[in-house]
Amino acid sequence: MTFTQKLFSFQGRLRRRDYWLLSLLLVAIAMVAYAVAAVMGVEVTGESAEATILQLGVSAVLIWPSLAVGVKRCHDRNQSGWWLLIEFVPLVGGVWALINLGILDGTQGVNRFGKSPKGIGGETDGALADVFA
Repeated sequence: MTFTQKLFSFQGRLRRRDYWLLSLLLVAIAMVAYAVAAVMGVEVTGESAEATILQLGVSAVLIWPSLAVGVKRCHDRNQSGWWLLIEFVPLVGGVWALINLGILDGTQGVNRFGKSPKGIGGETDGALADVFA
C-alpha cells in the first residue's frame, strides 16, 4: 500500500506502527499550521474570528486522512469503520481508541477486509489446509 493510499483510502488494513506514525504526522501538520499562523500574527488561542477560521481550516484539511487511518486500523482489528463513532462518547471513546486502535494487535492472517499488512497468513494458508486435509 502506498503512502497516499494509507492516508486517503478507506480500503484495506493498517498495522499499529503505521497507525501511530501517520497519526503523529497529522498532529505535526496541525502544529506546524498553528505555528505558521502564530508567526504571521494570527491569534491562534482566542475566540477571535481568525482563530475560528484557522481551526476550521485545519480540521477540514485533516478530517479525511484521520478518518481513513482510523477506519483502516479498525479493519485490521476485523471491525467496521463505524466503530470510530464510539470516540464521541466522553472518556470511554478516547480510552477505546487508545486500547483498540493503538495497543491491541490486528487480526492474524486474512480477515474480511483483506490480507494482513504484516504479511502473516495469506493465500498459502489455504494451500496448506488442502495438503493436510
